[in-house]
Amino acid sequence: MKRLTYLFVLLAACTGQQDGGEQTGAPADRIGEHVKNTEIIRDGFGVAHVYGKTDSDAVFGMIYAQCEDDFNRVEMNFINAMGRLAEVEGKDELFRDLRMKLFIDPVEIKELYAGSPDWLKTLMVAWADGINHYLATHPERTPKLITEWEPWMALCFSEGSIGGDIERGISVNRLRQFYQGLAGDAMEGATAYGPVYGDRVDDPLNQEPRGSNGISIAPKLTENGNALFLINPHTSFFFRSELHMVSEEGLNAYGATTWGQFFIYQGFNERLGWMHTSTYADVLDEYRETILDTDLGYYYQHGEEKKPLTTKEITLRYKAEDGTMQDTTLTGYYTHHGPVVRADEDGGWITMALMHRPVDALRQSFGRTKAQNWDEFYEAMSIRTNSSNNTVYADADGNIAYYHGNYLMKRDDSFDWSQPVDGSDPATDYQGMHSMEEMMIIKNPENGWLQNCNSTPFTAAGEYSPSPEDFPKYMVPDRENYRGIHAVQVLEGKTGWTLDKLRAAAYDPYMPGFVNMVPGLVSAMEADRLSVPDPNLYEQLKDWDFKWSVESVPTTLAHFWATEMVRLVRESGAETPEGVYPYIAEGAPDAMRLAALSNVVNTLTEDFGSWEVPFGEVNRYQRINSEIVQPFSDDQPSIPVKFASGRWGSLAAYGARKYPGTKRMYGTRGNSFVAFVEFGDRLSAHSISTGGGSDNPQSKHFDDQAQMNADAEFKQVRFYREDVEADAEKAYHPGE
Repeated sequence: MKRLTYLFVLLAACTGQQDGGEQTGAPADRIGEHVKNTEIIRDGFGVAHVYGKTDSDAVFGMIYAQCEDDFNRVEMNFINAMGRLAEVEGKDELFRDLRMKLFIDPVEIKELYAGSPDWLKTLMVAWADGINHYLATHPERTPKLITEWEPWMALCFSEGSIGGDIERGISVNRLRQFYQGLAGDAMEGATAYGPVYGDRVDDPLNQEPRGSNGISIAPKLTENGNALFLINPHTSFFFRSELHMVSEEGLNAYGATTWGQFFIYQGFNERLGWMHTSTYADVLDEYRETILDTDLGYYYQHGEEKKPLTTKEITLRYKAEDGTMQDTTLTGYYTHHGPVVRADEDGGWITMALMHRPVDALRQSFGRTKAQNWDEFYEAMSIRTNSSNNTVYADADGNIAYYHGNYLMKRDDSFDWSQPVDGSDPATDYQGMHSMEEMMIIKNPENGWLQNCNSTPFTAAGEYSPSPEDFPKYMVPDRENYRGIHAVQVLEGKTGWTLDKLRAAAYDPYMPGFVNMVPGLVSAMEADRLSVPDPNLYEQLKDWDFKWSVESVPTTLAHFWATEMVRLVRESGAETPEGVYPYIAEGAPDAMRLAALSNVVNTLTEDFGSWEVPFGEVNRYQRINSEIVQPFSDDQPSIPVKFASGRWGSLAAYGARKYPGTKRMYGTRGNSFVAFVEFGDRLSAHSISTGGGSDNPQSKHFDDQAQMNADAEFKQVRFYREDVEADAEKAYHPGE
């Protein structure tokens, strides 16, 4: 009945009248104006092109379109962000919720919302209106939890990182071990091993590196004299939607937007583009606190002073086994560094310091989408709240740039910030924020190209890269990786770049990781032929060109062998400070190399009847349903994929692994959204979204880009209105 009433009132609002012809202010009249002023055009691949009179109209329409495409992920992202998973999934998620609520307090968020700039409030109101309008016009959609969306909620998930600093920095299990002891019976039975959401992986050896690739090429190296740009985030295939937002207030942005957020996270407008790669710059710090348990409560030592711990009563709700909602309350403890998040090996209390500036983060995230030149983009970056990312940049004026990190606090570089520091020593306190002038920003390097693949910035511009001596260690702890090595190889010394050549470089099949590791295996086979299960193994690997393909048997062997080597090295405790891959390449004994090969041969033979398995036979893409964690089955249709894991240096990354009951590997993350952009008098771009545009298995857009992705084929981006209309599948106002 509530939704029917809403629709009746909305119909009157759209005609400018309420009961008795009376004008009204909100909310139905406000929503009616948004509906009237907003048009959604779906192109041939289902991409939503949202046209609004104002920015708030565009926000209203884009979040409505997101809800049409995958409301489940929109809602679950915010359920997770607000620390309310246990209300949906049960008691096992209580400590995951606690992790969020140590930082995200609805009372504080509402106060921040009240103090937000008016223009930002207007966008947040439009955002909430858009979701509520979707629910009101889709009575068949039953939310899991949030039936009425409020504008302040937008601040709970404001930055858009692939993992989020809270999830990246705080172990749920260590949090549980600390707070479960303090909470006593209140949290009994909460395991922190819930089934649906978060940072769990069955086997860490199978994790695809979280990150992305970004490449900018200056006009002096391109055939047409225009800057070229690669956007290549490596996330879950279903983590972001491809979308286009346009308004008459200067907004015209296209790219990947995280489900539930109202800005383009990685993308471009007609004048410039931005690509985020995960940073290793130190933005999360642990403090080992000296805790004093007194009759007056807990205190902590800070220099000569004893300060009381701040406490906060945190109430968590959860769905009990009988389906009823239950509450439990515990006390969160804080020093001026941050909340207590775990105990160390000796029982000492560890606090976590991280950035939490949601209003500024949302200002920056939306603001960069409207920037029209270098100065305006730099101004948006100067807000300094993109804590999780580096940023690769290019624009129509021919500028290319790389920002290493964005939020960076000043600290004493004599401390090892990769480990917990002494919180009782005032010298470990932050000393303010680094200015933009103090950060690493590379602009228009002489070599004419920039790249970052979550790798060291000291190779970002080849020989024109910055020097480590010019920056504090905590600012740039990043190591080189095989993708970074590969990116330099495909860029260095090249001229005459075109979009086609950039596409070829981004999908170059070479894998530098195996160039380093496989020769040691070949040498081991040469030295001990009797230990090689089949002489043909040697023949397959000795002359291999280290390139992936669907037909490649060596790629299958190398992938499983290197993965097995990682397991054996870690089991033996032989990993060196330089990392496991350098040890496999240079330090591993031949016996270990051959033992790993024998294990792989046995497994492949058992699973497939032979070890000679083409890579496309075992490396597959499959999407059966719309669940966030979906099942996989060898008995269901799947698509062979030629791309390999980014662990081995494949720029076109495909993170696949076996699942319970499967012999094949199925991919869920890697090249999720890819765009190639040429800036000029008229923008030109091509893209692909691996996960498709819809979560509905009955929609043709559920998987209409999957085979294209596997074949490295791309669709033309419809950026200009005339091109969108020429390819329009349907056009409508939200709710029609």
